[in-house]
Amino acid sequence: MCPEHKKSKVSLQLWVLIALLAGIACYFFPLPGQVATAEIIMKGFTSILKLISLPIIFLALVTSFTGIEKLDEFKKMSMQVIRWTLITTIIAASTALLLFLIVSPATIPPEFKGKTLLAGNFLDHIIKVIPSNPFQPFLEGNVIGVLLLALGIGFGLLQVQGREKVHEVLSPLLAALMRLVKIVISLIPLTVWAGIILSFDHFQDVAMLKKLSLYLAVVIGANLFQAFVSLPLILKAHGIAPFRTMRLFMPALTMAFFSKSSVATLPLAMTTAEENLKVPSKIARFVLPVCTTINMNGCAAFILATTLFVATSHGITFSPFELGLFVVLATVAAVGNAGIPMGCFFLSSAILAAMNLPLDLMGLILPFYAFIDMLETAVNVWSDASVALIVTKSQSTAKPLEVPLAS
Repeated sequence: MCPEHKKSKVSLQLWVLIALLAGIACYFFPLPGQVATAEIIMKGFTSILKLISLPIIFLALVTSFTGIEKLDEFKKMSMQVIRWTLITTIIAASTALLLFLIVSPATIPPEFKGKTLLAGNFLDHIIKVIPSNPFQPFLEGNVIGVLLLALGIGFGLLQVQGREKVHEVLSPLLAALMRLVKIVISLIPLTVWAGIILSFDHFQDVAMLKKLSLYLAVVIGANLFQAFVSLPLILKAHGIAPFRTMRLFMPALTMAFFSKSSVATLPLAMTTAEENLKVPSKIARFVLPVCTTINMNGCAAFILATTLFVATSHGITFSPFELGLFVVLATVAAVGNAGIPMGCFFLSSAILAAMNLPLDLMGLILPFYAFIDMLETAVNVWSDASVALIVTKSQSTAKPLEVPLAS
């Protein structure tokens, strides 16, 4: 990570802290018109998210698939990576859902009981989710439709020649939109101030503070469960000693935690996997870069818990089908998260904006996101290493893992 990038991150965190303190100060010493100003800021922020969120999600997911190289030589490996990426990400999202249902951080107010997100019956919803033309989900703000369209095109491009040309065309478009994302990120301190102004009543509400703490417990708990239970069980089932593996991979995990960047950790992750975990170079240098792009376990847990928390806090209830749909949504959104700064927070906000829900609670979550991001990045990199080890064990031409990692 370059010094400038690191400096900008520190600066953003400092401005967020200043905005948080300024919002608290403005509550005790209100300025003329501050509520109206805060409302304008939040509406503008929501509009910008709606403008760029769906194109970014679509392009990020499609370029993730088209960016996979040497598919003919590594077809089996590619399918295994995609398979275990989806399996581990679905497990992470499902764990977050289960914890959310158990902990229940957001109690539905009595006046909102029975209000559901989706209108109509089950079949009506199925028909509505599936777009009838490629432009419809973008025009209607149908996040799930966009994700399904991107997923279908991405998988389709894996099977045809010339996907590299598609990647070359779409990557600059994604890069251009990412410049707009930087503008959005630069506005985050303003949205924090506005969110504090509009939602400070929640801080006076002991019940709301309890809900926020329970929400954080769900997000952190889901990530810890994924790191210390789900992934170790998967490794154990493949004959790999999980915690000894984790200890040998600790240099990469430490860097991931403190850098908050899977991409910045990638060189050390590949070196550690090859030297400490004895993963063959041809596997480590293919699997880990691909997983860094699409394997986002921690992000899936955050997206699911956050969208459900904000939605239920605003009186939305969900049927079992809708909850299952959110697992799919969080999984695909996490896969399409590659390359987006503060991607989990941004995608969660984008999904909520597309659902026409207020983003005031995101302002309350943001001050805690720095630590959540550190934990999520470490879980993502740990999952990447786990997938690389599973692929190694399954490759008949690969050298078997050495005795220190054998269970």
